[in-house]
Amino acid sequence: MKTFYSFDDVTDLSKLSSLALKFKRAPLHKKSIGEEKTLGLVFLNPSLRTRISTQKAAMNLGVQTIILNIEKEGWGLETEEGTVMKGTAGEHIKEAAAVLGEYCDLIGIRSFATLKDKKEDYLDKVFTGFREYCNVPIINLESTLYHPLQGFADLITILETKTSTKPKIVLTWAPHPKSLPHAVPNSFCKWMLGAGFDLSIACPKGYELDPQIVGPIKQLNNQNLALEGADYVYAKNWSSIENYGVNSCTDPSWMLDDKKMGLTKQGKFMHCLPIRRNVVATDSVIDSTTSLIKNQANNRVYATQAILYNLIQGLNDYE
Repeated sequence: MKTFYSFDDVTDLSKLSSLALKFKRAPLHKKSIGEEKTLGLVFLNPSLRTRISTQKAAMNLGVQTIILNIEKEGWGLETEEGTVMKGTAGEHIKEAAAVLGEYCDLIGIRSFATLKDKKEDYLDKVFTGFREYCNVPIINLESTLYHPLQGFADLITILETKTSTKPKIVLTWAPHPKSLPHAVPNSFCKWMLGAGFDLSIACPKGYELDPQIVGPIKQLNNQNLALEGADYVYAKNWSSIENYGVNSCTDPSWMLDDKKMGLTKQGKFMHCLPIRRNVVATDSVIDSTTSLIKNQANNRVYATQAILYNLIQGLNDYE
């Protein structure tokens, strides 16, 4: 593995999942593989779980980390070719990525969608720019389209807790005061499809996810119908694809509560965090014994550790 951008970069899901779970049992059993390696973490957006879990995963492998918060500690990045740089951006991604590639053995990038221009967001210019110019393996810490480390951690969480070979999983849209990107739901769909699970999506009309990304997954506009008999319920807000970036629906009836969870098959509750309490889901759902949100957050470390291990192994093989 030379790049980890999305689920599509995974060649053997079973092997990768087993490795992550092995790291969970024995986090330090490959401590020496990352000695004398440096991981640069480049953030264009805020982070809690991604930043800390990636640092922890790197530490478990003996890797040193350097963190750069672009908007606060570095120059604003220009991504356009042939532009006359008279705006706010002080450095072109060509130079920034190339220089960071000289300083670091691996680079992680986090850059959110703008939710203003679908065509531009789908180009994912920050990530593709680093991939082209930094000349070292890169890892997606969340891009405009995908959050693969979260999706992988979600998969691990389900693998640990499922009681059937093919659990029924529902990804449900939830209300939120802000317009949110599609990276988390896009990735969740890809990892669940890759694992062969029974996944359906519940969302208001006009909020269906892009079929070019999520494939043949059934998308229902009736939340209660979708929840019936579910083993897992993953709540997440995302803005409209149809009216790109718009979050005009704030219907509180889509919030998950005990009554809705009662439609499930003692369904386990999932969310990527941070979560707006009593907006996305009620306190009673979030704090219930069937809530897996802390498990998901914990598994971020071991999912990331498995990915880093594969990237570092590729570096060592090359050397």
